[in-house]
Amino acid sequence: MAERAHLARPDTDLEVHVTDVVNLLRYEDLRDVVLVGHSYAGAVVTTAAADRATERVAQLVFVDTGPLPDGAAQQDFLAPEAHERDAAAVAEHGDGWRLPPPAWADLATGAADVDESVVALLGERSVPQPWKTAIAPVRLTGAWEKLPRLGVLSTFTAEQARAMAAANPLCRHMAGDAWRYEELPTWHWPMLSRPADLARILHDARPAA
Repeated sequence: MAERAHLARPDTDLEVHVTDVVNLLRYEDLRDVVLVGHSYAGAVVTTAAADRATERVAQLVFVDTGPLPDGAAQQDFLAPEAHERDAAAVAEHGDGWRLPPPAWADLATGAADVDESVVALLGERSVPQPWKTAIAPVRLTGAWEKLPRLGVLSTFTAEQARAMAAANPLCRHMAGDAWRYEELPTWHWPMLSRPADLARILHDARPAA
């Protein structure tokens, strides 16, 4: 989205976002890449690395998110009533194909390191998410699983990530020898609330040769 928000259409789905990333890697001939995904984009970078460009990626970084298993979609993490609420918002306020941004001020209530300037920035720059990106399932070959992974955890801890991996099939790829974790306690958008700390972690993320 962002500078490509004007290109969104009713048929924009996960595959479009994956192709955006893969084509960037291909046409810029990028290699040894640390590929970072935040929130929904965890599905984008996993699918892109697994199915299309594994040989170009040195490491995957998941910022307050994790890789979905094959066949799962972003909306699968929501309780049925939350999914129904989002679907209703798409129908009533998104012309049947766009999920409106959340109420940022409500989400920021009580969040540490979040001030009015952050809420204002999100209000200015956030755009509706094409609904098909949220309901489209990921399609994985398993090739991505050989890549090292870093989890930057802001709304849950490493211990909780391992517990979720053991208990929830949707989170089963969140633990294992390929993982290491960095805890960065804040809200779900650390790039806005703790940008310098996140930048340091990402700068140091490349695996040792």
